[in-house]
Amino acid sequence: MTRILSLLSVVACWVFAIEASPSTNQYQSNIWAAGRIENIKPYEDGLGPIFTFIQGNDYFAIAVLSLILAVIGAFALHFLIIGPKHFSHDGNKVYAFSLIERVAHGLAAISWIVLVPTGIIMMWGAEFGGGTFVRFCKNIHGLATIIFAVSVLPMLIAWTKRMLPTIYDIRWMLIVGGYLSKVKRPVPAGKFNAGQKAWYWVAIPGGIVMILTGAAMFFLDFKTPDVATWLGVPQIEVLRASALIHNVLGIVCAVFFLVHIYMAAIAIHGAIWSMVTGYKEEEEVYVLHHYWYQELISKNKIPVSEYEKTYTKLK
Repeated sequence: MTRILSLLSVVACWVFAIEASPSTNQYQSNIWAAGRIENIKPYEDGLGPIFTFIQGNDYFAIAVLSLILAVIGAFALHFLIIGPKHFSHDGNKVYAFSLIERVAHGLAAISWIVLVPTGIIMMWGAEFGGGTFVRFCKNIHGLATIIFAVSVLPMLIAWTKRMLPTIYDIRWMLIVGGYLSKVKRPVPAGKFNAGQKAWYWVAIPGGIVMILTGAAMFFLDFKTPDVATWLGVPQIEVLRASALIHNVLGIVCAVFFLVHIYMAAIAIHGAIWSMVTGYKEEEEVYVLHHYWYQELISKNKIPVSEYEKTYTKLK
């Protein structure tokens, strides 16, 4: 652990060094110096008007705060009216996630716990007074992005096939996976339900887009390979497009992240431990991942569950 912390410290210092290098200044930037004059022209063309309208009126910051408060309010109502579902922890266990999957998920979780609040702080940077605190958030946001990037490939390899949509996902969505009912009954879902699949496609492919647009905003202000030339547009347009995409997708990611936390840690009591131990409770698998249960039975990977006597069986 000490070695890991030391390595992260070195990386953090490297990130700060890139930003604060004495050999790099605003006069070497394509956005400042002579390029600044050229960049004034597109303010009335391309993405200039929409960028200045949205960014100048704090619409991104207001949107993310409003949606987060709405989601928290919805969860509070769900907890008070429906409450979390409880499944037996005394029965058989079903092996669900390998060590590689759990480590990758853990790295992603740690990074998102940093990325979401620091991203929101940067959106509200002026209200936080800017300066050292917001700059610190910006830099640890970049460091957390590196950690997330490391986790992406293992999850892509391990989960993409099972995350593809199926017909029964529509049935799951129509009943919201049974989360709006206090009654426990089998729901149409495989190893991953429709909600988890939606989160995957937002977090992983969407996360890759976030990495690319974030890198554009972090590095393109200085002397780097001229991506703008490759795309055939002014560099300021690349930055504007990156900022717009990053902010919109960031708001979506923040909302889905909150939903994922609530579902894993609160709505299904104890479900989060499957990403620690690798095992899910037998009753939870039978009820919430019924088609995966049937798949495991058909492949003789688990014995027939006693819960077949308690619950109905989906076709």
